[in-house]
Amino acid sequence: MKLLWNSIMRGCRLLVSRKIYFVMMVIVPVLSTIFFVDLMKEGLPLQAPTAVVDEDHSSMSRSITRALGASQMVAVDYKVESFHDAIDKVRSGRIFGFFYIPANFEQETVAGRTPTLSYYTNMTYYVPGTLSFKGFKTVAVTVTGGVVQTTLVSNGIDSGLAGALLQPVVIQDHPIGNPWLNYSIYLCNSFVPGLLALLVMLVTVYTIADEMKRGTSIEWLRESGGSMTVALAGKLIPQTLIFTVIGLFIQAVLYGFSHFPMNCPAWHVWLGVFMLVIACQAFAVTVVEILPNLRIALSIVSLTGILSFSITGFSFPVQSMYGGVGIFSYLIPLRYYFLIYVDQALNGIPLYYSRYYYIALAVFTLVPLLGLKRLKKQCLKPVYIP
Repeated sequence: MKLLWNSIMRGCRLLVSRKIYFVMMVIVPVLSTIFFVDLMKEGLPLQAPTAVVDEDHSSMSRSITRALGASQMVAVDYKVESFHDAIDKVRSGRIFGFFYIPANFEQETVAGRTPTLSYYTNMTYYVPGTLSFKGFKTVAVTVTGGVVQTTLVSNGIDSGLAGALLQPVVIQDHPIGNPWLNYSIYLCNSFVPGLLALLVMLVTVYTIADEMKRGTSIEWLRESGGSMTVALAGKLIPQTLIFTVIGLFIQAVLYGFSHFPMNCPAWHVWLGVFMLVIACQAFAVTVVEILPNLRIALSIVSLTGILSFSITGFSFPVQSMYGGVGIFSYLIPLRYYFLIYVDQALNGIPLYYSRYYYIALAVFTLVPLLGLKRLKKQCLKPVYIP
């Protein structure tokens, strides 16, 4: 116990010896949480800048322009006269899309020649591009339905029957877990824990591999009585406590201050945060055991942390990924925290049905035990390869 205490004290002295630890463990996650919460405080980003190209200049085209202006998702900031001018504004980044009304649109519509309405969106910027697309499509479908209904009524069909022909089935949309369609609930609960996981892995790798780089790993082991387990425990326990407190602060901001949905007892999510921290630490230790080089190990965990946002199910369903890619999602701790969040905070199902995800995070903590001898050997004979 005395050896463990000495090792913990050494780990604490290390954390206060350099400002980089305070910045990476406290300043960055706290400021990032505040930044994302404030950035997405409106919930759903609305009024993406767009333009309308009206080459018809008829009463019907002006009605379409007014409908676009009344849409919540797009803002008609420009009314340009040609297709090429609109394309130039898209390329310059002033607008994210434009709606194109061709010449003689009203005339061809009245004559029943089925004219074409076109809309173009810049999907390089995913969120405003998607909002523009959705807004344009809604207006286009509404205009098309109105024209068809007017044509049917003019041919003698009852207006009620015409409406039933256009929409034979009425669809009721009830989003589960996020009925407000609030982007902040989705993005903040994805990016902020993902950033925390990345920082945990980076700091863990740095504190271990830096000992070998500076040649102090021999002293580190000697103060731990030659036990690699005691040495790791003493180094990581202070970091675990700090990162867990920061994780709980993040949860307090998301669920307490921002009032995000939490349909489960708070300790279910708190336990998930704690297990995410120790699982990410274990993952980082495993990387150092395999690649005991500061530069390479940092590169590996950085790449893993960045890819976690894509392959753990935040932005694309794992079930729809290629098998060779989707399988890697189950090798990253963040995947299981995300599943815990969905099951517990969003859906509020009994804890029993999420037990496998907690067990998976616990299994990560056992993997480094397989490489302790290799890590101890590297610490006793540190070789720095720049």
